[in-house]
Amino acid sequence: MSGANRLDWIVGAGKPLTGRIRVPGDKSVSHRAIMLASLAEGVSRIDGFLEGEDTRATAAVFQKLGVKIEAPSPQSRIVHGVGLRGLRASAEALDCGNAGTGMRLLTGVLAGQAFDSVLVGDASLSKRPMRRVIDPLAMMGANIDSEAGGLPPLRIRGGSALHGIDYTLPVASAQVKSAVLLAGLYADGDITVREPHPTRDYTERMLSAFGWPIEFSPGLARVRGGADGRHALRATDVSVPADFSSAAFFLVAASVIPGSDLTLEAVGMNPRRTGLLQALRMMGADIVETDARHQGGEAVADLHVRATQLRGIDVPEDIVPDMIDEFPALFVAAACATGSTRVSGAAELRVKESDRLATMSSALRALGIRVDEVDDGATIHGGRFVVDPAKPVVIDSHGDHRIAMASAIAGQRCEGEFTIGDIANVATSFPGFDTLAQRVGFALRDASA
Repeated sequence: MSGANRLDWIVGAGKPLTGRIRVPGDKSVSHRAIMLASLAEGVSRIDGFLEGEDTRATAAVFQKLGVKIEAPSPQSRIVHGVGLRGLRASAEALDCGNAGTGMRLLTGVLAGQAFDSVLVGDASLSKRPMRRVIDPLAMMGANIDSEAGGLPPLRIRGGSALHGIDYTLPVASAQVKSAVLLAGLYADGDITVREPHPTRDYTERMLSAFGWPIEFSPGLARVRGGADGRHALRATDVSVPADFSSAAFFLVAASVIPGSDLTLEAVGMNPRRTGLLQALRMMGADIVETDARHQGGEAVADLHVRATQLRGIDVPEDIVPDMIDEFPALFVAAACATGSTRVSGAAELRVKESDRLATMSSALRALGIRVDEVDDGATIHGGRFVVDPAKPVVIDSHGDHRIAMASAIAGQRCEGEFTIGDIANVATSFPGFDTLAQRVGFALRDASA
C-alpha cells in the first residue's frame, strides 16, 4: 500500500507478556466451513468464524453465487446451503482479495459448475502462482485459463465433465490437495490424492463432518466422486477453534521476552498444523498443553508458555510442511536463540504473500542479525536486535501480514525503536492483532498517531 492508505507501526522494547488471551478463529477452518456449508443441503451455523478480510472475501464470493449468509453476531454466520448444484453464475468477477486459500479452493469448486466464472484478487494475490492448482484440475477435465505464468485472474469455463484421477502432488500442499478434493464433488469416479509429506487435513475432516464419503490417512485422501448425484453434503454446525498460526506469534513472543507467562486459550492442535510447536520445544521452549479437548471435530488445548532461553537447532525437514506459515515467527525465535538455527526444504516460502525467505532475512539483517540465505532456507545466527538511533530503520513487510507481525515480536527485544511499514494486510488474517498485543505487553503503536 502507499499514500493515504498506507499503515505503519512503530515498535520497541515491551513488557513481559502476561495473562490469558484467545486469538481469532482458525482461518483455514473458517474458509472451508463457509464453502461446505454453502454447498450443503440445509442451514448450517458457524461459530468462532474469523472476522478477517480473507474469510469475509470468501463469504462474499458465495453470496455473489446466490448463497444467503447471515451474520447474527460477530464471529457467527448462518449459511443457507443451496446444495452442490444450487450455485448461480455471477455477472461480475469474484474477488478473493488477498486470500490465496480462498482462490485455490474456489477454483476446485467452480471447475465443476455449469457456468463460467472469473476469479480475481488484490495486487499481492495477483502475483501468486496458480499453475499447481490448474494442472491437476485440467487432468480432471477442467478448462481454466490464467495470465502468463499461471497468475490470476483465473477464467474457469463451465460445463466441463470432470473425471476421477489418482494424483500424486509434486510438492506437499494442503491447498492444492483441497482444490482437487472439492472438484471431486462434481467428478465421475473417485479421486485419490497422494502427498510426499502429510499436510493439514482440514478439508478431509470437514467433508466427513458434512457427511461426504471420504477415506483419509496421513499422506493420502480418497473421495467419492459426486457426478452421479448419489451423495450430498448435509448441513451441520461448525465450531471454529482459535487459529494456531495466529497463536504462533504469541507463543514465540512469550518464549523470548524475559519474564513472560502467558496462556493462549482453545488453540487448534491439528497435528498437521503444529510443526512450530515441535520446533520451539526442540529449541527448549517452555510450552505446556492443558485442558486438551475436541471442538467441532478438531483437537484444541490451552497453551501455557513461559519465557526461557532458546537454543539454535537444525529444523527437521519432515516438520517443515506442518509449519510453513509460521516460519517468519520462527526466524525471530532463532534470532533470539543461542547458536545457529538452520532451515532447509522450505522453498515454498518464496511463493507466499511475499518471498518470505528473502523478506524475513532482510528484516533480521536490518536489525543486526546475521542470516545466511540459500534457495530453500536459511541459517539464522542468534544475536541481539539493535538499531542505531541516528539511522532510522524501516522494515518493509511488502504487504505480508506474517512478516509484519513477526517483525513486531522482534521489536519487543530490540534496543531502540524502528518502523514496520505497510502493515494493513494484518487485518486479512488477524484483525485486532495490535490491540491484543498491546493489552498483553507489546510496545507497538500506529506510526500516524
